[in-house]
Amino acid sequence: MILPSIASAQTAWDMPTPYPEGNFHEKNIATFVEEVNKDAGDAVKITVHPNQSLIKHADIKNAVRDGIVPIGELLASRLSNEDPIFGVDSVPFLATSDDQAWKLYQAQKPFMEKALKRQGLKLLFSVAWPPQGLYTKEPVTKMSELEGKSFRAYNKFTEELAKDAGMIPTQVEQADVPTAFSTGRVAVMMTSPSTGVDTKAWDYLSHYYLLNAWRPRNIVVVNEQAFESLPKTAQEVILKASAEAEKRGWKASEEETKRTTALLEKNGIKVEQPSADLKASFEKIGQTMTEAWKKSAGSDGEALLKAYDGGK
Repeated sequence: MILPSIASAQTAWDMPTPYPEGNFHEKNIATFVEEVNKDAGDAVKITVHPNQSLIKHADIKNAVRDGIVPIGELLASRLSNEDPIFGVDSVPFLATSDDQAWKLYQAQKPFMEKALKRQGLKLLFSVAWPPQGLYTKEPVTKMSELEGKSFRAYNKFTEELAKDAGMIPTQVEQADVPTAFSTGRVAVMMTSPSTGVDTKAWDYLSHYYLLNAWRPRNIVVVNEQAFESLPKTAQEVILKASAEAEKRGWKASEEETKRTTALLEKNGIKVEQPSADLKASFEKIGQTMTEAWKKSAGSDGEALLKAYDGGK
């Protein structure tokens, strides 16, 4: 199949996203697209393709880079194998509150923009997920009770966390989570209450522990060549809508945390604080992973953490 080049592409833009339409990230993107399509006139029209329906999550960044699609959404930490800078938001217990997560993003943003620019990509906006907690099939009070269990991983950091905790990491996309649990492929996961609700965790799990371990973020990126080929007025419309989407998305994430945590409980999941022993064990892993991340990220990582510490 011969794909059109960015230069010859029409103003119709396809936008692949990884998550289902009901997800709060996708609702936010739908509003972003609606605003762009309304205010940009005939300059550009964006059509969203949610839930990996057009391009698989793992391939979205490269598809935007290569001009197969001009714009797309993905989990930032999926790119941490390319550059550790992309994964700092998923280092356990580095940023656990809304305020800390925002400050970490501000420290990370210029480094991430530079890394994306090297691939001909432009960051439009980034929105955090609710805090990550632990989902299990039975009560857990100490780390040793998790050893040997299969753990749903979705990036490099969740793989490392599982290994450090004595679990077996298994890569599973959000859309495949229910099947992975029902078939016994995985037995434990650490993810947001939002993902728990999206995947109806109460059908296959019983407990959710409020670890608030980290706040991973999605990013929306655009191919720079495609962006710059638009009229200046359309570029300004996209940048304005992006700024509004980022602000709206972070507020929605806070509200989503409360809403979905309550829904987990309403549907029979036992929502509990972790035991002191379990939390301390995970925090110890977090400290080790922070040092490992800092070493892997080199001078940029050191500068990023210095900027983050200074902004606290």
